[in-house]
Amino acid sequence: MKVLAISAHPDDVEIACSGTLSKCVQRGDLVTVCHMSNGNLGHMVIPPKELAEIRMEEARSAGALAGIKVICAGFGDLDLYGEERRCRDCLTDIIKKEDPDFIITHDPEDYMPDHVAVSKLTFDASFAATLPNYPNSVKGAARPVPIFYMDTLAGVNFLPEYYVDITSAIDLKLRMLECHQSQLRWMREHDGIDFADMVKVCSRYRGYQCGVGYAEAFRLCKAYLKGTAERLLP
Repeated sequence: MKVLAISAHPDDVEIACSGTLSKCVQRGDLVTVCHMSNGNLGHMVIPPKELAEIRMEEARSAGALAGIKVICAGFGDLDLYGEERRCRDCLTDIIKKEDPDFIITHDPEDYMPDHVAVSKLTFDASFAATLPNYPNSVKGAARPVPIFYMDTLAGVNFLPEYYVDITSAIDLKLRMLECHQSQLRWMREHDGIDFADMVKVCSRYRGYQCGVGYAEAFRLCKAYLKGTAERLLP
């Protein structure tokens, strides 16, 4: 199978679904992570242009640990808008090129504007991608496929419908997260938050909910042709 995870920023998938993605790779899936933004505003000191380069290198390093292809749409932080056609068309092209069997993206009610925008853009672009005559750069059409929403930050207002046991992948998940040192160091120094510890604790909490050591949680997008009778998640 082919899996496409669409996130707002570098490090979003490491936080919410990298254990699941690594298990997809292990079962033989081709996995692509698309960051819509380059993360250029995610620091108080490092200038945006320099930070964007740092964060993309961090993202590629994290992906390499799990055998995941990493791409970036190239938008800046807070330049993503759910109603912006150029954003939708860019993502439509990416979905057509990748032609996934299922998509993972942000929950529509996550905590910040870029996440919410990417959730809507994914829903809209995944529909546009199925239309062969939609006027965009990539010809042809993708298939209508299920969309899974990954957990929100710290699980706020997220009621899981699916769990993935990532007990065997928790160490890899944390190594992938640690690749994003520009963010983890900043969070520790600026906000006093050990972000790696928070992610591990949240994974343990989801594990308690489903009776395993560590887990990641998901919801299925409930829209026509977005449902599935198959177990697609590992």
